[in-house]
Order: sequence, then C-alpha cells, then structure tokens
Amino acid sequence: MTPNRTLTGIPGFQVGHWTHAPARTGCTVILCPPGGAVASASFLGPSPGTREGVLLSPEKKVERVHALLLTGGSAFGLAAAAGVVRVLEERGIGHETPWARVPIVPAAVIYDLGVGDPTVRPGEREGELAARAASADPVARGRVGAGTGATAGKYLGSGAVPGGLGSVLVERHGVQAGALAVVNPIGDVLDEQGGVLAGPGVGPGAVAFTPGDAENTTLVAVVTEHALTKPECRRLADAAQAALARVIHPSHTFWDGDSAFVLSSGARPAADPLLLGALVQEAVCGAVRDAVRAAQAEG
Repeated sequence: MTPNRTLTGIPGFQVGHWTHAPARTGCTVILCPPGGAVASASFLGPSPGTREGVLLSPEKKVERVHALLLTGGSAFGLAAAAGVVRVLEERGIGHETPWARVPIVPAAVIYDLGVGDPTVRPGEREGELAARAASADPVARGRVGAGTGATAGKYLGSGAVPGGLGSVLVERHGVQAGALAVVNPIGDVLDEQGGVLAGPGVGPGAVAFTPGDAENTTLVAVVTEHALTKPECRRLADAAQAALARVIHPSHTFWDGDSAFVLSSGARPAADPLLLGALVQEAVCGAVRDAVRAAQAEG
C-alpha cells in the first residue's frame, strides 16, 4: 500500500473539500483530533482576510483550535466557518465553557472573485459539506477546494496561471511535518533549482501595472504530532512565512496577504526544534510546488 505523503498522513488530522469548478471557487477544512490542536499563526501583507486570527496570538488565552478553514470567496467566504462549527457542535467537540462546548475554527481566505463567477462563494452550507467530507485519505490536490480559483504570476496584469492546492508530508529522523498550501500569489512560483515553475518569469516592472491590494494571498497550514507550546507554534509559523520567500518570487509584497498556521496535536514528545523548523520550511516549499504541479497536470 502506498504511504500517505500528504498532510493527512499525520495521525488525527482530516481534510475535506467543497468545490464549485464552474464558478472557480471552493473551500477546504482541516479537522483536528477531537481534543483539538495547539495552534498559532503568522499574517503578513496588507490585506489578510481572517476569522479568529487574533485569538491565535501567543498571549491570548485559548490555546487549542478544533478545525481550520481555508476558503475562496474573499471576505464572503469566511461565512463557511459557521458550517464547520455546526458539524463540530453536533459531534460534541469544542472549547469547554460552563454552558456549552464552543468549537474554535479560525479561517483565512483568498481572493478568487475575478477568475470565475463572483456571485458564487462558499457559505455556511458549503463549509458544512467540506467538514462532513473530511477524511484521513490522501488529500485531493490541484484545482480543488480553496485552490479551485487560485492563480499565480499576476504582476503583468494578465496571463495568470493556475496556482491550486497542494499537500506534502516530510519526515527525517522520525520527526514529521505535514503541510497544505493554497497558492494564489502575485509572484512566480519557483522550482527546486530556482527556475520558474508557474508565472511569466520576467519579473515585476516589465510593464506599468498596479494590482489590487486584496487579490493575492498564499495560505499555508502545517501540522505535526510533536508537542509544541503556543509560542513555539508562532515561531514555526514565522518560519513557514520565511519558506514562502524561498519558493515565491517576489513574496510578501504590498499586494499579498499571506497567512501561515501551525497546529500541533501533541500526541508525540517534543522534537528537536532545529530539525522541526527545517522540516516545516521544507514542507511549505513542497506543498506550494505540489499545488502548482497538480493544477498544471489537470491541463
């Protein structure tokens, strides 16, 4: 049996998609183990679209999240998180309070309204469908879920290429990290040798073009079983953002709103932080390239 080399190869995590191919949009849900996962995030760029992003700051009280939503539809797509919350509540999963368990579901969006039908966006029903579809099977990749309308290499103002959704799992010396990326940058995506994998490859400044300030975003989620504190998750989220600079050129521009999340189930002892940090960056680069290659393979 072929091993699962995507994010869901990390035990306890499940992924589900809702896809509307004609409208070029969709959403993707990552479900954590029932007890949740310690999580934090890093947000770079002028216009990140998020839900409960502030809650992930290391100084905030709540440490564990129960799912993560990545979605198209710009700010409209954040409504899909309510459907994920509904599914988790039905299953009795959430942060314990005196009167109810409250599911904690952060979310982040990409802007895909210009590539398909801008009137079709993920909402509560679509988020619910993605959550109910979640499984530990290998992650479906390419133009699927939140990556359905993702594009790259947009700095010329035309000729954007598919970005897609990708996922990998990396392991070294018994330490594992899984990553999932929704690739929607203004810049080019680079291959392992520094060549252009997706995008025009002529570099910004080739023409006078001013892109929209909310139209480009790469979303990354990294998961691990190794125990991490919330501040450690934040430091690894910063490392994940640094990895984007290795694989996207230019990265973190005035027109990108990149979001990176790190989630730890804590099911295994803490790993060597230097090794885990290296694997996080390797996984992020691999997931971004996997997204583009999977999208390109669809023709």
